[in-house]
Amino acid sequence: MPGATVTFAQQVGNIPNYIFPITAVNAFASGNLSFLQPLLFRPLYWLGTGASPVLNPQLSLANAPTFSNGGRTATITLKHYVWSDGTPVTSRDVQFFLNLLKAGEQNWGGYAVGDLPDNIVSFVAHGQYSFSITFNKVYAQQWLLNNQLPGIIPMPQQAWDKTSAGGAIGNYDQTPAGATAVYNFLNHQSMTLSTYATNPLWKVVDGPFHLTSYNPTTGYAAFVPNKRYAGPVKAKIGHLIELPFTSNTAEFNALRSGAVDYGYLPTTDLSQASYFTAHGYAVQPWPGYGINYLTINWSNPQVRPLFNQLYIRQALQLVVDQPLWIKDILKGYGYPVDGPVPLVPKTPFVSPLEAKNPYPYDPSRASSLLAAHGWKVGSGGVATCTRPGTASNQCGAGIAAGAPLAFNALYPSGVQSFTAEWEVWKSNASKVGIDLTVIPTPLPGMGVGVPCISGSPCTKDMVNWEGWGFGSAYPDGSQVFSPPETGGYYSSTNNANINATHLSNSSNAVFRYENYLATQLPVIWWPNAPSQISVIRTTLHGVVQNALGSFTPEYWWVTK
Repeated sequence: MPGATVTFAQQVGNIPNYIFPITAVNAFASGNLSFLQPLLFRPLYWLGTGASPVLNPQLSLANAPTFSNGGRTATITLKHYVWSDGTPVTSRDVQFFLNLLKAGEQNWGGYAVGDLPDNIVSFVAHGQYSFSITFNKVYAQQWLLNNQLPGIIPMPQQAWDKTSAGGAIGNYDQTPAGATAVYNFLNHQSMTLSTYATNPLWKVVDGPFHLTSYNPTTGYAAFVPNKRYAGPVKAKIGHLIELPFTSNTAEFNALRSGAVDYGYLPTTDLSQASYFTAHGYAVQPWPGYGINYLTINWSNPQVRPLFNQLYIRQALQLVVDQPLWIKDILKGYGYPVDGPVPLVPKTPFVSPLEAKNPYPYDPSRASSLLAAHGWKVGSGGVATCTRPGTASNQCGAGIAAGAPLAFNALYPSGVQSFTAEWEVWKSNASKVGIDLTVIPTPLPGMGVGVPCISGSPCTKDMVNWEGWGFGSAYPDGSQVFSPPETGGYYSSTNNANINATHLSNSSNAVFRYENYLATQLPVIWWPNAPSQISVIRTTLHGVVQNALGSFTPEYWWVTK
């Protein structure tokens, strides 16, 4: 059915609300990064082939780079894409993006100190369709191609290089001050949600769709095909409607009524999967390329001496029963997390050590570790330190005699499966003498005070804000486990390991980084759920659920 309308359910609280491709920190979420911007503006290199988190040469705007200058310089040739105003996508559009990225890097959600754009020392255009980027050192080519270069999103310089709505187009981005002025203008325009569907800026696109309607209050968004799209696959559907919902219950009811073609099953309704498979829908988990973990507040002085002891972190990990939780609580829709590299989907970056799981569920081992270091469970069921000191059979530095093995831990409220996981963990921990106070907490603000804020009370020991989803095909960890991330965790060995993954093409560099964190436990690894349990009408074809969240409705078609 050419020209069909397809309705897609937005996840609650994850609406598209930032259209400018240099996405601000507070808008760095899949509602924008998957379900809005890539429909309109395509990156230099597209990540996601089928369900796998790998580079897709076919959908990329450029051919593979060639390297020279000892590996410091990448020369890139653009394919012949065009903007919807008829002008070609050129090297100048790449330069325009990089100049504005440098101007706005502190507000960019993808920024990591030393990475793009800090590591670029020069950009040289070789005509309309070719350019060279020289980096400040020789980096691993697989890191550049799978992590850095995909972050470049050509932007229409001929339409956007201005400092005000009524201003003339110029070359303002060619100076730092001018680039800052243009960035500030475009950032402000992106925060003016009411004009998304009418602002001439956002009408100039090179992606497969145009935005035609948008509700700034709800996030409702409607798209039609971009007739000038020069990519390999032209959209077959006539309209894509992204529907917002105020609650998971509202989404479920709309899905059950038949008002949604492509929705999701809330975790509280997993038992309803058979209803949908019997009524013309397919139920398919959408695995994300990510990890889940409990962030330890390493800066909390009350519990830091306890967390400084590896054996205590090991004991906490050994009472996490991931297989049982995945089977019984997540109803089979889950994946184990045993280290900093996702196990699902399978990639060459998973080390043999992480694949085997260095800390499988083993409460007996947890009890033995604690007893071997001088902890004894008293009549109240809580272990206390009976051998203070720093010897190998003592509690450890800074832990006083009689100190209890007790922590608080915060988790997102309002999700039944989360509550079940945490209550089971609390129960498992109590059996080895660890006293856990688990606290359901609204997600907004949960991370405030982790790390501690000077002059403010420091009361949080561990928090879980649902882990991390990788936006690139190279899970190097620089945005997750480099300072000041992850609760204030710091390790010079870890920092060196992460840096080495940027410089070496050998898988051993990734394995070294991965194995260190898998065994050192800077966080407590926690089972991961899919991005969503999708419910897709069986008459909708061509749907591929990519682990990186790559969203390609131009491939879809509808039959009767």
